[in-house]
Amino acid sequence: MAALPYFDEIDPSTIDVLLVTLAFTWIMLHPFHISKTTFKWRVFMTHATKAIYKLLLSDYVKLSKVLVKDMLYDEQDILRSMDKLSVIDFHQTLEVNGIRFWCYTAGHVLGAAMFMVDIAGVRVLYIGDYSREEDPHLRAAEILQFSPDICIIESTYGVQLHQPRNVREKRFTYVIHSTISRGGRVLIPAFALGRAQELLLIHDEYWSNHPELHNIPIYYASPLAKRCMAVYQTYINSMNERIHNEFANSNPFDFKHISPLKSIENFKDVGPSVVMACLSGLQSGLSRQLFEMWCSDKKNACVIPGYVVEGTLAKTIINEPKEVTLMNGLTAPLNMQVHYISFSAHADFADKYVPEGAHAT
Repeated sequence: MAALPYFDEIDPSTIDVLLVTLAFTWIMLHPFHISKTTFKWRVFMTHATKAIYKLLLSDYVKLSKVLVKDMLYDEQDILRSMDKLSVIDFHQTLEVNGIRFWCYTAGHVLGAAMFMVDIAGVRVLYIGDYSREEDPHLRAAEILQFSPDICIIESTYGVQLHQPRNVREKRFTYVIHSTISRGGRVLIPAFALGRAQELLLIHDEYWSNHPELHNIPIYYASPLAKRCMAVYQTYINSMNERIHNEFANSNPFDFKHISPLKSIENFKDVGPSVVMACLSGLQSGLSRQLFEMWCSDKKNACVIPGYVVEGTLAKTIINEPKEVTLMNGLTAPLNMQVHYISFSAHADFADKYVPEGAHAT
């Protein structure tokens, strides 16, 4: 409870409408906000975001039953919150209590939206997380044809520059191929949503183009990622032209060279392999189990494909310490190679978008 945002100065009953830009970790509060406070108005999000919403929150409840004492909400609260969720199409204009709003594609993750809000003729563009770079499956954020009066925008990478995408993909596939060639294993700790689907597409295409790798297994070990895959297959029309063209012949998310992995007990560690697993911070789960099995062998590699939180094991090993602390409290030498190759879907300094004439905050 102590980690909740500080809402004490806001009376939830005075909120007219809640606009959700995307489905990610911060939506975890919504069932609590909707079902356990005086909030009574409607919540709007895109169709894909609503589909992912229930999957993410159900997974959170499942983990909370094991990891925390005081749960914020349960499955019944999630179901009750679903009744207050309304969907909005991109470019569809709606009005609630005199507030007009519509949304644009934001890139970043499936279903992500930028909201334009018009109150008494004053237009505010709330961008949230976005990406102006097209990735293997998503369109880039839209460029507006007119300027708002105010633009509220994220600044996650506001003073940084990403490497060009083709450079990152080349580094990524080179590290994996070279590790496999020397008989090693590759661990990729990743989020279940967004980057997992992107990296799986890159893997599957690379393996298809390299017959010498066809006997090397690739696994993704995340029940949530597997469930999210069904959503991705449903909302093909929300993706880019590359996916549309591939889908005309076959489902690009029906991977030819990648298999799901349910648990460590189902894994046969008998040779080189690639495993993409949760949790992305290597704090627990199958990614942590595999890391502890593989970290002392210099033939192996860990590729960290995006943002990692301070205080996590993934953040620690980026600095390549000589040894790491295992879950049992003992230490082990860190001999595996560690590569940080960011596939972050946030715009960087060069891509920061503020519409002409708008006041940015």
